[in-house]
Amino acid sequence: MPVELPERVHRLRPAEVPADGILEGPRLLSRLHENDRSHAYEMFTLCPLGPLIGAEITGVDLRRPLTAELREELNRALLEWKVLFFRDQDITAAQQRAFARNWGPLETNPFLPSGDSDEVTRFARGAGMPGFENIWHTDVTWRPEPALGSVLRLVEVPPLGGDTLWADMAAAYDNLPADVRERIAGLAAVHDFVPGFARFADHDLLARWQDRFPPVEHPVVRTHPETGRKTLFVNQAFTTHITGLDRDESDRLLRLLFAQAHVPEYQVRFSWRPNSVAFWDNRATQHYAVNDYHPHARVAERVAIAGDRPF
Repeated sequence: MPVELPERVHRLRPAEVPADGILEGPRLLSRLHENDRSHAYEMFTLCPLGPLIGAEITGVDLRRPLTAELREELNRALLEWKVLFFRDQDITAAQQRAFARNWGPLETNPFLPSGDSDEVTRFARGAGMPGFENIWHTDVTWRPEPALGSVLRLVEVPPLGGDTLWADMAAAYDNLPADVRERIAGLAAVHDFVPGFARFADHDLLARWQDRFPPVEHPVVRTHPETGRKTLFVNQAFTTHITGLDRDESDRLLRLLFAQAHVPEYQVRFSWRPNSVAFWDNRATQHYAVNDYHPHARVAERVAIAGDRPF
């Protein structure tokens, strides 16, 4: 039997879309592509940390090699939940690399310190080196082929704080006003390492890096190569401007698009403990490392899996 709404609800007028493109009220929170269906997992237990993004996996020992069947089921979980969390995994950097290689060859990052090999990026933060990762970003979009995903483990956890957040950028795209989706369809944006890394290099080194890693263009809306979902693919750390627009128009549009990652309904927040590991789909998410633990130490090691060219 239909439910009668109060008369005042019937009188609500459509809201004008504000300059930042974010409206209060219901949001479309689709975890899967419209044609996909979720199936039970047989090889581990999955506990969602929210309705849209982020799930904790138990019953998998990351010290052990993955069977083809387990790798396939973990990949399905990654595509469905975008970021997977593993607790109580006392693994070495070599075991971390071995786990990540199940998804492809690993990248190196020339701008950041290494761990026990060039494939391990080490983030050692503390009193003498504060964190600079507290900005919403997608890893290495300044590459022609940005990373498929990343595996992060904390070597040293601060006593309080140091959480990481991830945002589902397919949900961010889904909830853009229709006129904004129409406006950005087919547009490309320029991505450049300079905004994120220029502060760490002198002029000569920066010039050499710029010769080696010139700016690249990616679609503003990419299509996920495995799920087929449209995903908003610009980020505040590395996206400098939208091709073909004048600077003022590009800046206004980018501010609107950057703001979408800040919506809490699209996010999951993870509190680290010793021996915790996170594995995320870099094609579908942005992330933000909360810098609230200074002067305590927070040491993390990350490996990144090589990806493909966005389309």
